[in-house]
Amino acid sequence: MIKFFYEKINFKIKDEYSIIKKIYLLLENEKKYMGNINYIFCKNNYILFLNKKYLNNNNYTDVIAFDYSFNKHISGDIYISIDQVTINSKEWNQIFDFELLRVMIHSILHILGYKDKKTNDKIIMIKKENFYLNLFQY
Repeated sequence: MIKFFYEKINFKIKDEYSIIKKIYLLLENEKKYMGNINYIFCKNNYILFLNKKYLNNNNYTDVIAFDYSFNKHISGDIYISIDQVTINSKEWNQIFDFELLRVMIHSILHILGYKDKKTNDKIIMIKKENFYLNLFQY
């Protein structure tokens, strides 16, 4: 089950059902099953608080994913900073909705075990993100 939560922000996903279908398709393609995924949309100050408290990082980020998966059932809490997604979309000259979907895919890939700290891992992650963005015909 996928749920969307909005942490004190003036934002709402335009078409939640469409996003849910895309995430189910991604998991099916990766041969995984849906557990419980919570997308929590927040502001930069909240994601900074989480980053400091749980990851000992003192910087803003677009997404933090907490993985609670068990076997092939994918579960997690995914915090997305709408402020940072907005900044990224402007910086990379992307449509906001495209950048948001990219971040949502990126976070699921992390929960699936994909990494992006090392160069080779980052290349694989970007290829996966692009594959799913193209599959979803965005």
